[in-house]
Amino acid sequence: MRLSRYFLPLLKEAPREAEIVSHRLMLRAGMIRQQSAGIYAWLPLGLRVLRKIETIVRQEQDRSGAIELLMPTIQSADLWMESGRYNDYGKEMLRIQDRAERAMLFGPTNEEMITEIFRAYVKSYKDLPLNLYHIQWKFRDELRPRFGVMRSREFLMKDAYSFDLDEAGARQSYHRMFVAYLRTFARLGLQAIPMRADTGPIGGDLSHEFIILADTGESQVFCDRAYLDMRVPGADVDFGDGAALARIVEAWTTPYAATDEMHDEAAWADVVPPARLSARGIEVGHIFYFGTKYSAPMKAHVTGPDGRDHAVHMGSYGIGPTRLVAAIIEAFHDENGIKWPRSVAPFDLGIINMKPGEAAVDAVCEDLYARLGTAGFDVLYDDGDERAGAKFAAMDLIGLPWQVIVGPRGVAEGRVEIKNRADGSRQTLTPDEAFNRLLADGTAREPAG
Repeated sequence: MRLSRYFLPLLKEAPREAEIVSHRLMLRAGMIRQQSAGIYAWLPLGLRVLRKIETIVRQEQDRSGAIELLMPTIQSADLWMESGRYNDYGKEMLRIQDRAERAMLFGPTNEEMITEIFRAYVKSYKDLPLNLYHIQWKFRDELRPRFGVMRSREFLMKDAYSFDLDEAGARQSYHRMFVAYLRTFARLGLQAIPMRADTGPIGGDLSHEFIILADTGESQVFCDRAYLDMRVPGADVDFGDGAALARIVEAWTTPYAATDEMHDEAAWADVVPPARLSARGIEVGHIFYFGTKYSAPMKAHVTGPDGRDHAVHMGSYGIGPTRLVAAIIEAFHDENGIKWPRSVAPFDLGIINMKPGEAAVDAVCEDLYARLGTAGFDVLYDDGDERAGAKFAAMDLIGLPWQVIVGPRGVAEGRVEIKNRADGSRQTLTPDEAFNRLLADGTAREPAG
């Protein structure tokens, strides 16, 4: 993409209402624009990051055996009355009426709707286990939306829902999602720690939040430092091996880890002081097992091997891609801007033309732009005529993993400069060497899917 043809509205200063780093940088980098309190338009650069996060989330859900569908944003209130949650959910639910004065709502979550879909089609235990997921916009009317997309009113959510004949099967489904979440966050470049958590209005008796540690985190968390060195399961993990998944979950839940609301001082006292880690954390995912909380009142039953009807056991599993964009920035930034992990960067690299219009410089830039694109790189080519300082500042702000700097002096010597945004290191190489260096780094992505 040529910057001269791209829509990238950068800001020199962040609006005063931006309280945290991710909000400031997302506004300055032209990723989002606020349309009303807690509601944002996603501009092209931000949308590219959001889509790449979605892709990784989707790939890991599919790998675990979950099946994608898409449910609407507007739901009938009748389903929520059937489950008993309509009056209990509170003012965060946006209640509306259609033109026939039927009670409707903008979905804050989808337990009721997915249960209705399940009961309409699934009648036998032979069709279980089943896990259905979608990636869809949600709305929760937060009293005080703040921190940009970290706590917004409208947000994108991946929510999955598992259905099993009994508790034992449901816990296996929980383990599959637990491991899928470990892999998802690792691929996003994040070190996520599963912590015991309150189930809240979703309900149930088993719940974990996946937390990344960050100074700007919204809550206090407590965990064993052993988590910092634990190895995430690889791509070869067998999601059909229940015993192996149970062992992984056991390993990742044995060291102490809890959010503030679930913190147990007595258990914390048993952690050797050097191993204690108390920090701020950001929730990036939440999983629940809640048994028959919804299936029983909504009569989502299947015929079991005994010939009798059984209310299915359910779980739900959420990841917020919009929230993840901000969380990643909180984890990866410096005073100059964002430092994207390669897996979610809006572009793999930027080419900076230091002297547009000078034939030799243009030729080197155009050649690298074409070759890198053919090799599978997402390239942003800064072909504008701004001063050098502005070009460097803009490229640091948007945080692409690599910068290729092409200027007249270097071209005269047969050289270009490449800069690694993560550590600031620079190398002066021939254009061919630079091309091969980037290939060796593995920055180019494989096609999604």
